[in-house]
Amino acid sequence: MTEARSSARKPGADNSLEATLSRVEGHLASLNTALCERNLEAIGQHGQGLQRALTQAVDRFSLAAKQGSVPEALRRRLAHASATVAAQRESLARATSALDRAIDVLMPRPGTGGVYARDGSTERGMTGGVIEI
Repeated sequence: MTEARSSARKPGADNSLEATLSRVEGHLASLNTALCERNLEAIGQHGQGLQRALTQAVDRFSLAAKQGSVPEALRRRLAHASATVAAQRESLARATSALDRAIDVLMPRPGTGGVYARDGSTERGMTGGVIEI
C-alpha cells in the first residue's frame, strides 16, 4: 500500500504544494509586519493576498490528499500556517475589543451610565459639551 501511495505522488505536485504554501507563509509574514507597523494599506493588501493564497492552498492540498499522500513536512508547515492565522485573528479580535472599550470610556453612548447630569441621571443634555455650573 505504501508503494501505491508513493507512486501516486508526483514530484511536480510536491513542488506545486511547496510553492503554494510558500505564498501563504510569505503573506503571513508580510501581514505580521504590516500589523506591527500599523500600516493599514499594507494590512488590507496582504490580508487579501493571504485570503487568496489560503483558498488556493486548501484546494491544492485537498486535491493532493485525494490523489495520494501529502508529504509530512508540508502538512506540518500548513498546520503551522493555520495556527498562525488563528493567532493573528485572535490578536486582532482582542485589539478590536480593547479599542471598543477605550472608545466607550472616552465617548460613552447615551444611556450607558458614562455621563452624569446634576440630578445624578445618566442622560446627556443638549449642551454640546459645555460644562454647566
